[in-house]
Amino acid sequence: MMARRTLDGARIIITGASSGIGLALAKQLGKQGSRLLVTARREERLRQLSDAISKAGKVTRPITVAGDITNLEVQKQIIETAERDMGGLDILVNNAGMGSLGLFLNATPERLRRVLEVNFIAPVELTRKAIPLLRKGHNGLIVNVGSVLGHRAVPGKSEYCASKFALHGFSDSLRCELAIEGIDVLLVSPSTTSSEFFDQVMTTSPSGKSSLRNAMSPEKVARRTMRAMQRGQHELILSTGGKLLVWIDRLCPPLAHRLVTRFG
Repeated sequence: MMARRTLDGARIIITGASSGIGLALAKQLGKQGSRLLVTARREERLRQLSDAISKAGKVTRPITVAGDITNLEVQKQIIETAERDMGGLDILVNNAGMGSLGLFLNATPERLRRVLEVNFIAPVELTRKAIPLLRKGHNGLIVNVGSVLGHRAVPGKSEYCASKFALHGFSDSLRCELAIEGIDVLLVSPSTTSSEFFDQVMTTSPSGKSSLRNAMSPEKVARRTMRAMQRGQHELILSTGGKLLVWIDRLCPPLAHRLVTRFG
């Protein structure tokens, strides 16, 4: 278990904050009194979020940095802004992500590269830039928003699964490396979440859509993520179905293989 922490006054960066889990988490952390730097591509959405949080009255207006998280200069700007305007950093939330749907053989190399850039390479490189600030922060924490599909892969989402497996492995390794420095790593693994995430899916499937049946709300994911941050958890698998899939895969991989092959 990690160290328990308070979020009131914590200096936090949240990527992918213009919608979905990132938006919900920013609003809830704002209510807790956290000092926020929110980033995403859509500047107008970030301004609206900053206005909404500041009107709540408990915290200063969140700082916004608009840009593509895969751009190294944008990453540099995020970290430099956090140091200059917040005086440092206590928590980094790597939430920005995108999906992919369709058979691997029907896809393009460009889809693979884009999914890996957004879901894996960008959070890894932003983390690399953030660690010097986290070392000087209070009770440092890195939160990586992965997926239950980073524990057990399914057909039709091969690049997405690969990117989330990579983030999972990176999180486990980094947690061990940074333990001696007092910086913790929390891996959050949602199942399907009802959000605009599916508007950002690169697809080769006929429908171009993924089922949102039994999807968890971003607000619920955010609440449970925030609780895991406070309590000091290493990993959070959010849904009952997700937990069941992970445990079947760990205890009886052949059965898990048959299930996902048949039901996808």
